[in-house]
Amino acid sequence: MPMDALCLSAVLAETAKGVVGGRIDKVYQPSRDEILLHIRHPEGPCRLLLSANPSRARLQLTALPRENPAEPPMFCMLLRKYLVGGKILSLRQPPMERLAELDIEAANEMGDKVRRRLILEAMGRRANLLLLDDQGRIVDCLRRVEGDLTQARPLLPGLFYKYPPMQEGKRDPAALTEAERAQVLDQGRCDTPADRFLLDRFLGLSPLIAREISFEAFGEVDAPAGRDPAALLDRLTALVGKVAAGQVQPTLLVRQGEGVDFSFRPILQYGPATESRTYPTFATLLDEFYQAKETADQVRQKGRDFLKSLTHARDRLVKKMALQEEELARTRNRERDRRYGDLITANLYRMEKGAKVLRAENYYEEDCPVIEIPLDPLKTPQQNAAKYYKAYTKAKTAEEMLQIQLEKGRRERAYLESVLDSVSRAEGDRDLEEIRQELMETGYLRRRGKAREKMKRPATKPLEFRSTAGLRISVGRNNLQNDRLTTKQAGKWDYWLHTQKIHGSHVILWTEGGPPDDQSIQEAAMLAAWYSQGREGKKVPVDYTPVKYVKKPAGARPGMVVYTTYQTAYVDPDPALADKLKAKAPEGRRQRG
Repeated sequence: MPMDALCLSAVLAETAKGVVGGRIDKVYQPSRDEILLHIRHPEGPCRLLLSANPSRARLQLTALPRENPAEPPMFCMLLRKYLVGGKILSLRQPPMERLAELDIEAANEMGDKVRRRLILEAMGRRANLLLLDDQGRIVDCLRRVEGDLTQARPLLPGLFYKYPPMQEGKRDPAALTEAERAQVLDQGRCDTPADRFLLDRFLGLSPLIAREISFEAFGEVDAPAGRDPAALLDRLTALVGKVAAGQVQPTLLVRQGEGVDFSFRPILQYGPATESRTYPTFATLLDEFYQAKETADQVRQKGRDFLKSLTHARDRLVKKMALQEEELARTRNRERDRRYGDLITANLYRMEKGAKVLRAENYYEEDCPVIEIPLDPLKTPQQNAAKYYKAYTKAKTAEEMLQIQLEKGRRERAYLESVLDSVSRAEGDRDLEEIRQELMETGYLRRRGKAREKMKRPATKPLEFRSTAGLRISVGRNNLQNDRLTTKQAGKWDYWLHTQKIHGSHVILWTEGGPPDDQSIQEAAMLAAWYSQGREGKKVPVDYTPVKYVKKPAGARPGMVVYTTYQTAYVDPDPALADKLKAKAPEGRRQRG
């Protein structure tokens, strides 16, 4: 759900304990609409995430690592200039608004202490992050908004900041007077669904919470408000009071093993089909809920440029191969041309120049039926025979070349599919940068200028796991890593695993000089299945063999190998196993050379 004002209030109460009184050490901008503050607090360091993403706007403490761009964006540099070293004095929220304000005391250019405000407007598609000076003027904002006839509130540097206008006709449920309460109860005597009635008249509610209040009051989510408006209002007032008193429980809604929503309290309206899973803090809940979604979105956004090039190259190759297949099918009629040439040669004495058809017995068939052979009337009989022989020779040569080209196209298509698979499993900027480097080396992307090449980051390391028996397992993130693992780092007695005829990662089971146990092979095979295109399947075939039987052909694309003397295991991909074994990965990840 979008974080409504009530949920934001609960999150801020938890977050304030970890940030108020702390000092801002570092400022990062991992993505276009996220700011990460590293805070030094008396009770321990923490990281505060402020996200102005329209679909995931929020403020939270986070423990997840985030990769930062090689060059910090301008807004990040501005925040570093004005906020680093500053002390967080307070974290507050205007009543029932999806706004969070950080009051910060920092030094100006002269060294004097001044107050500044960092404001997160977590309002869906209008989400924004603004820095204000000590007089309330906008220093800058993440998204500048020009003032025009359709936008009543421009957001530009130098303008005084104003809160978003309150939604017309809506009230703060925590500040109702007796007269307003009586008016709401009178309006509630209607057939409007209870959840819609609450959303239309009160600030700070999400549809999820409005439905839950209706479910608590009437036992169903689509009951009319007129059944008992007083019960609705009493439950809403009690809920707001509990949030203000800190009586909240971070809750993740889980359906079919996947988190689908979250709230500050258990949700009962969905019945047994949806599990309400509680968490000790909102920080851990939000990290788990958003981690996979954010990674997928960031990879999709940052890899969009070369994904377009990859898919275009693959589609062009598919069309080219389809035309080659059609042409190859036509070459299979070449025997007819050779026979026509033979029959014309055998019947030269019967032919006259200018004839359009030769009727002759086909001695290639048992009954020697009479057939008609088309002729070019402008050619001599000898030239007509030569024409058919030439077509036969051309088709025969074309068949050989087309088969070579089709085999080359199949290998090229397999390579492009493997890169697309690597992009789908990329976990951040560094993974994408390695894939970009691979595509530049193979000619699918243009090389960058020298200045940008100098800023190239160090290569990422493969994913590391430990089997239950303690053997190390490495999983390549992309084709370049696959090559390094298999051809340079793994010893000849280590085991190599890969899904059979399915694109995926190279997996190395480091045997440490001895024979691996069956459980370690099984677990490595399950990892190979999970980090492949077969992760959604069942009984995925995974081939495994000692590395000495794996060879890379000369001139082969990155990640392409051939292997012999292998065995096959049929396993079910298991993401829970990957999490379990990854937790046992060693801190110092040293690669074998």
